[in-house]
Amino acid sequence: MNTIVRYALLRWRGQISGWGVALAALALLIASLYDAALQMRAQLEQLLDTMPSELMMFVGGVDRVFSPAGFLDTRFFSMMPLLLGVFAVLIGSGLIAGDEENGTLDLILAHPVRRFDLIIGRWLAFCAALLGILAMAWLGLIIASSFTSIKFGWLDIALPFVSLFGVLAWFGGLALLLSMIVPSRRLAASLTGLVLAASYFVTTFARISPNLNGLARWSPFTYYQGGGALEGFNTGDFVGLLFMSIIFVAIATWLFQRRNIRIAGEGGWRLPLLKRRSQTS
Repeated sequence: MNTIVRYALLRWRGQISGWGVALAALALLIASLYDAALQMRAQLEQLLDTMPSELMMFVGGVDRVFSPAGFLDTRFFSMMPLLLGVFAVLIGSGLIAGDEENGTLDLILAHPVRRFDLIIGRWLAFCAALLGILAMAWLGLIIASSFTSIKFGWLDIALPFVSLFGVLAWFGGLALLLSMIVPSRRLAASLTGLVLAASYFVTTFARISPNLNGLARWSPFTYYQGGGALEGFNTGDFVGLLFMSIIFVAIATWLFQRRNIRIAGEGGWRLPLLKRRSQTS
């Protein structure tokens, strides 16, 4: 399994370094704007006072906008699940289905490699890749804290990234599970991306419309803490996201061990009910 993890990380090294450096630069840029925002606070408060109250509910009020945690939350951590969600969805959906559609999965399994070791090893590599990217983004905020008014301890700054890892693992696990069910990696990534976007908007608009609170309870973004983790980390929310991702991976592993491997290209639906319908039509 160590070989599987190492080989997968080597294959993704360009993506890991590219995403990590880009997010570290973004974190450094956004954090460096905090002092400028404080200097212009009077003018910005006048502008914010003219905005509709519904819009202010998105950011949690004027005072939160100018607090270090609130500033990082609204300008950096709030959009991180959407940005890195693209990486999680694409990599997660292709952990197994990518090689299967390329026609190389059967060659890999021709070696003395168990299916269980392959899928779990690649999932562990996926988690390690996420941690590497988040570590570089975390380092960007650490560097910014040395010359800005944003002063948090190293471990405190890591807490929002821990919560971010939980929600990304949730979507990565869902993408892997769907890739074991639907005919193609492309469809699995599309469906997971749809869930990602829908969950984000449902959770966001639930802050304005209480009618969406019931639906928002099922959204993983409801349990993503973002910059709010700097003011108090909720361990239960993080464990819940991680637990669901493990459930997704466990079901995907069970399905992978009990189905046939196609040689190449996209396949058909693997749900028994849909198979019966296609056979009778």
